[in-house]
Amino acid sequence: MTIGEMICLPRNLRNKKEEKVFAHHGIWKMKDEEKVFVNIAVILSGGTGSRAGSCIPKQYVEVKGRPMICFCMETLFAHKKIDAVQIVADEAWRAYILPYVYRIGKRLGAQGKFRGFSAPGENRQLSIYHALTDIRKYAGGDDAVLVHDAARPFVKSRQIDRCFIDLKGHDGVLPVLPMKDTVYMADGERICSLLDRKRIYIGQAPELFLLEKYYEANRALLPDRILAVNGSTEPAVMAHMDICLSEGDEENYKVTTAGDLERFKRAIG
Repeated sequence: MTIGEMICLPRNLRNKKEEKVFAHHGIWKMKDEEKVFVNIAVILSGGTGSRAGSCIPKQYVEVKGRPMICFCMETLFAHKKIDAVQIVADEAWRAYILPYVYRIGKRLGAQGKFRGFSAPGENRQLSIYHALTDIRKYAGGDDAVLVHDAARPFVKSRQIDRCFIDLKGHDGVLPVLPMKDTVYMADGERICSLLDRKRIYIGQAPELFLLEKYYEANRALLPDRILAVNGSTEPAVMAHMDICLSEGDEENYKVTTAGDLERFKRAIG
């Protein structure tokens, strides 16, 4: 039985010999003598890219012969704490993505990390829920899931490291940046009040959660409330999960607009 096949086995069907193989290959993280854990990264790549003004989804825009999604894939596949990768992508783009997945996996010695595709949802959060549903087929409730956007190409290994370090003792981690500007509350026409920017943060991806608690937080919002969610951490907060803040990275910006896309192209050179 291969390592990939063993990952698919429910924990109650794995024997002690197989658990030792997991530990030997560095795939399972030992917490105590009885429990083993796996970390799964979700790459969200189901967006249409309409706000970037591109004729194709922005995550597939090629720069120097590589689509944008390759940049975060390389970081996630290479990271030692990431044991599996699940990609949310429309069926029309999967054949396009796969050669890059296999090429990156082979070059990094991480061919077994790719676990499969998940279907995009009506919005970003429903896409995440679809991925969580698929991940639960091969992962346990105490495992951790790292949610990242294909349109954030410059995520660094050290930011992922910080997320896993900060997860200890919590249900999830949200990387944030401090609010530098003065922030106002308005009714659409006039200023109503000032907000304390010391208590306001800008959220980033990747966000890290305990799998089962996060899955249940999202499931509780079905079928309609999940469609109103904008940020990945919102369901966790609504479910009263313990989410801690982690240091964000200014360079880990999301390519959303045409201006962001040009910025990305300039950065690559």
